Amino acid sequence: MNRQESDLLRVLCQHPFRTQRMLADASGHSLGVVNRSVKSLLEQGYIDEDVQLTERARQELQHKAPQRAILLAAGFGMRMVPINMEIPKALLKINGETLIERQIKQLHAVGITEIYVVVGFMKEQFEYLMDDYGVELIVNAEYAQKNNLHSLKHALAHLDNAYVVPCDLWCEENPFSRQELYSWYMVSDAQDQDSEVRVNRKMELVQVASGEGGNAMVGISYLLREDAAVLRERVLALCADPAYDDTFWEEALYQNGKMMVAAKVVPAAQVVEVNTYEQLRELDGASEHLQSKAIHTIAEALQVPTDQITHITALKKGMTNRSFLFTCEDQPYIMRIPGEGTDQMINRAEEADVYHAIQDQGLCDDIVYINPENGYKITKYLPDSRVCDPFDREDVAKCMAVLRRFHEMELKVDHSFDIFGQIEFYESLWDGTPSVYRDYAKTKEKIFSLRPYIQQHIEKKVLTHIDAVPDNFLFTKDAAGNEDIRLIDWEYAGMQDPHVDIAMFCIYALYDKPQVDALIDLYFDGDCPGETRIKIYAYIAACGLLWSNWCEYKQQLGVEFGEYSLKQYRFAKDYYRYAVQEMKK
Repeated sequence: MNRQESDLLRVLCQHPFRTQRMLADASGHSLGVVNRSVKSLLEQGYIDEDVQLTERARQELQHKAPQRAILLAAGFGMRMVPINMEIPKALLKINGETLIERQIKQLHAVGITEIYVVVGFMKEQFEYLMDDYGVELIVNAEYAQKNNLHSLKHALAHLDNAYVVPCDLWCEENPFSRQELYSWYMVSDAQDQDSEVRVNRKMELVQVASGEGGNAMVGISYLLREDAAVLRERVLALCADPAYDDTFWEEALYQNGKMMVAAKVVPAAQVVEVNTYEQLRELDGASEHLQSKAIHTIAEALQVPTDQITHITALKKGMTNRSFLFTCEDQPYIMRIPGEGTDQMINRAEEADVYHAIQDQGLCDDIVYINPENGYKITKYLPDSRVCDPFDREDVAKCMAVLRRFHEMELKVDHSFDIFGQIEFYESLWDGTPSVYRDYAKTKEKIFSLRPYIQQHIEKKVLTHIDAVPDNFLFTKDAAGNEDIRLIDWEYAGMQDPHVDIAMFCIYALYDKPQVDALIDLYFDGDCPGETRIKIYAYIAACGLLWSNWCEYKQQLGVEFGEYSLKQYRFAKDYYRYAVQEMKK
């Protein structure tokens, strides 16, 4: 059977035959197509002379009938800021009904009760579904680092005759059925500039070039067991390649420039993808989830009603915090929300003191609001800005000049940043879990042996940024259009030897030793005393262990940093060795 014949067979399964006009209206095909298809179905033995289903048709329908569903609900839903700080997107309520529960009820309505939900972010909040709806949870531990291609990988055993469903969809009409006769992928009739596919005249989904646009991709799919077998191999192959870590599962459907399954086109009004706070507000202005603490904080700080907070857009998730961009009265702002575990790692009252010390110095971004209790911070957005390129010598030279000017101000606060104390503190947050590094105790002993040399060669202690890394130097323009460089993210700042900032820049940029020495020369205009260079090597070693310990704690919270974590531990070991070698000279 071809697609048109399959569509007619499904109609005949659901409605008794009356006229070919009825078949055309119900299937969406022309009378000519219906006429040809009826003749073909009769010749193939799927219907009899009275246009009634035969036993062969009933066996075909049974063989291809939906048996199960896989619901993808593991991700952060980053675009759903700030709501995604408080609840997984799949658990949002629209008109009093939870998104994922609506989907489950729609599946139950067509007899599908074998349902698997792939979870990750806030996975515990989905546990009740097991009792209330009999679903099975599949945990994707990679949700923080990889996209939903890897979520599907965890459910490959359940792909045969299965629906695959993203959990951020609200479907007005039930998109599922008791009968399916071919595999498909759902798109809407709306045009979307971000779409990767369009529907051609053969009802195929062909790929389009980036930016050309196509049919809006809904994401629901149905897979017969024959197609599931092919998809299973493709998912495993793609997941084995790190280049596909950030890939959507649909990538596995593409073959020779088009999807391996047919298009199923639905009216745009029938399916709504709930991706953003503003989409939720448009869909259900009374939703309880609109009562976001972050949004109310903004409204109070700027003294505006919540509906004037618009254009809410997620920014890239940072290593410590989550931030989002928004607009109010034509002025763009950024709001920072502290990330997992930062309440134990950062003293927000001390951070507020730092911002008080540097205000009006032209050093940082423009602070509109900061809460010393929960760490919420609002700053004016600096348009047309960029971060420092650590491999552009001119960029780095300008940043070192800014850093040196800051250090020469010799600003003071009432708290300090103790590197060795912080190493011990981050280790204590492991709650007795041993380090993932087998030689950690030996490495730590070596790093701590550098402390006397460091203390002996500290010339002064001033307010030091501590996190003066390339990404925190922001190149922008001042009111006159001249280049301006701001140093942002001061949450670790405190009294310390200012040369610590040089070490921090090096280890975040993952510099090799010649690049480290070149940076030191830039800061000191080529006149760095030998003892100071050794001290900076020692700082690189100590700070490498510090951030390695920090990464180990964050990994226990489900946050993964890949190469960064491993490199920090290597900095500790390598620069201990360099420091000791230079001391002996």
